[in-house]
Amino acid sequence: MRDQLKTEAEPPSAVPGQRRRLPARPPVPAKPPAARLERAGATERAAEGTTNGAAEKMAYRLAYLDAATRRINSALDLAATLRNIGRVLVPTLADAAVVHLRDPLPNVEREPGFPEELRIHHSTGTRIGRRGRKSGADDRHRSRYGSRSTADTGPATPVTRGGALAHILLSRRPAESAVLGTPAAERTEALLRELYGTRGLARLAPGTSVVALPLRGRKAVLGLLVLIRRPPERTGRPAFDAADTATAAHLATQAGLAVDTALRYAREWEIANELQRSMLPLRLPQSHGVRLAQRYLPGERGAQVGGDWYDAVPLPGNRVALIVGDVMGHSLTSAAIMGQLRTSAQTLAALDLPPHEVLYHLDEQAQRLGREQHLATCVYAVYDPIANRVVLANAGHVPPVLVRPDGTAELVELDSGAPIGVGGVDFNSVELPAPPGSALLLFTDGLVETRSRPLSDGLEVLRAKIAAARWQSPEQLCQEALRILPPGDRGDDIALLGACFDGIPAGDVAHWYLQPRNETPGRARRLAAHTLRRWGLDELSEATELMVSELVTNAVQHATRPVTLSLVRTTRLRCEVGDDSPLLPRPRRTGPEDERGRGLQIVARCADRWGATRLGTGKVVWFEQRLPVGT
Repeated sequence: MRDQLKTEAEPPSAVPGQRRRLPARPPVPAKPPAARLERAGATERAAEGTTNGAAEKMAYRLAYLDAATRRINSALDLAATLRNIGRVLVPTLADAAVVHLRDPLPNVEREPGFPEELRIHHSTGTRIGRRGRKSGADDRHRSRYGSRSTADTGPATPVTRGGALAHILLSRRPAESAVLGTPAAERTEALLRELYGTRGLARLAPGTSVVALPLRGRKAVLGLLVLIRRPPERTGRPAFDAADTATAAHLATQAGLAVDTALRYAREWEIANELQRSMLPLRLPQSHGVRLAQRYLPGERGAQVGGDWYDAVPLPGNRVALIVGDVMGHSLTSAAIMGQLRTSAQTLAALDLPPHEVLYHLDEQAQRLGREQHLATCVYAVYDPIANRVVLANAGHVPPVLVRPDGTAELVELDSGAPIGVGGVDFNSVELPAPPGSALLLFTDGLVETRSRPLSDGLEVLRAKIAAARWQSPEQLCQEALRILPPGDRGDDIALLGACFDGIPAGDVAHWYLQPRNETPGRARRLAAHTLRRWGLDELSEATELMVSELVTNAVQHATRPVTLSLVRTTRLRCEVGDDSPLLPRPRRTGPEDERGRGLQIVARCADRWGATRLGTGKVVWFEQRLPVGT
C-alpha cells in the first residue's frame, strides 16, 4: 500500500526512447471584479492629484514671490517702501508684521557699525509696541537725511550685546519659526521680551507663531522684521512651516535691500536739495517802498531736484530788481546751472541794465555753459517806488500776475520770446504803472501746471484766486497762491516771489542835476541843507553837508556829464551821488601831508552805511543815516 502511494506521489521515471512529458501550464488568473479596478484607478488618480497639487502650490508661491519682490522694490521713498513691505506680507503670509529700523537712520554709504538702538517704523495688523496708537497710523517724521517715514511709535529699544536681539541681528543661520508657549520658543520669547517688554509679550497668546528676520542692507544690518501668525484656533491657519519661513527670509532680504536703496536715495535727494537751497537767497532785501516775500517748495520725493530760483537785487534810487527763473529739467546739473544763472543775473542787475538787456546777456551766458547746456525761462522786473512804475521782460516764462489797487488781478501779457539758451533771440521790455497798493506775483510753472490741470487753466485759477482773496501782505499773497495746489504729489518744484508796492511819496524825494564845475560842491551843500530843514532834519544837516560836499567834489573831478544828487527820506536818510565815470572810489591810507584821499574816510566815519555801485553809464556812491528819534 505504501509503495502504491509512493508511486502515485512521484512522477514516473523517464523511459529510454519515450518522449518526455511537458509540465502543465499555470492556470490563467481570473479577471478582477470591477470594484477592484475602480479602487486601483482612484489610487493612481490620487497620486497624480498629489503631484499636481504640489506643483500648483509651488507655482502659486513663485508667483507670490515675484509680485511681492516687485512691489517691495517699486518705491524709492522710505515710508512708501515700508508700507509696501507690510502690504505684501499681511495677510498673505502673516497676520501681522512689524518693521524695526536702526535709530537714528544710518548713512548707508559707509559701514555704520554695530546697531545701538532699534525703533518701530512701521507695523501692520498689530498694536504691539505702539503704546496705544492705532494700527497703521501714518504719522511722519524727518530723518537726518530728510527721508520721511512712519513716526516713532514707541521708545527706542537698545541692542544689548550678547542678547537675543543682537544674536538675531548678527546671525547668519537660516531663519527659524517658533510657536510661543513651547519649549523651542525660549529664544524667540526672550527676543520679544527685549523688543516689547513683558507686557507686550503677554499680548501674544500661546500658540502664536513668530518669525524674526534681520533686514540687511548692502553694507550693514538696518533693522529687524517680525512676522506673526495668531493661534490656529483663532484664524484657522497653521503655524509657519519650513516653506513659509524660507519665503519670509527671501522677502526679508528684498526688504533690507529696498530700505537700503530708499535711504541712499533720500540722502542723495537731500544733498541735491540742500545744494539748490544754498544757491537761493536766505533772506530778501527789505527795500523801501516795497515789501517782499518768497516761497520755495521742492518737488515731492519721487521727483528729482529742479532748477527754480528767485532773487531780489537792490538798485540805486531805491529801486529793486525782481527775478524768478526755472531751468528746464530735473537733475543735479539743473541745480548747478541755476546757481550759475542766478549769479550772472545778480551781476547784470548790479550794472543797472534794462530788463531786456539783462535777459540778452543771460542768454549769452547760458550758451557759454557748453553744448549740453539746459534751457531756462526767466522773468525780470524792476520796480521804481519813486516813479511808481515797473518794467518787465520775459524769456519764455509763465506770465506774472499784477494786482491793481482796487483788487483786480490780471496776467501780464508780455512778449515771452524764447527761453534763455536758445540764442539769437530779441527780448523786449514793457513798462507798466504800479501805483501804491498794487502788487506783483512772480512764480514758476510748477504752481499752475500739474498732472491733472493744464497750464492755461492753472493760470486762470490762480488769477481768480488772488482777485477773490483778501490779503494784506506779500506773505499772505504767496500763501493764497499756494492754496490752488491740488492734493497729491507735486512733480515739479515751485518758486514764488511776491511784491507789494507801497511807493515813496514825492515829498520825501529830492533830485538834482548839477553841472561838473568848481562851484558845484558848494551849491550841493546848500541844496542839501535847504531840503533837510524842510524835512525837519536839522540835526543831520552838518554831517550830511560835509559828506555831500566830499562826494560831489570827487564826482566833479571825474565827470564829463551832469552829476546827479538825490536825497530820499524813508525810515533812513539816503543820499546818492552819480557821475558817468566807471571808476569806483576806494578808501586808502593817507599820510599826514597828503591833501587828497580823506573824503571816503570822512564818509565812512559819519555815515551808518555807505557803498558804491557801478552802473552801465557810470557809478553811484551812496550813504545812509538813521533818522533822529521822534522824526
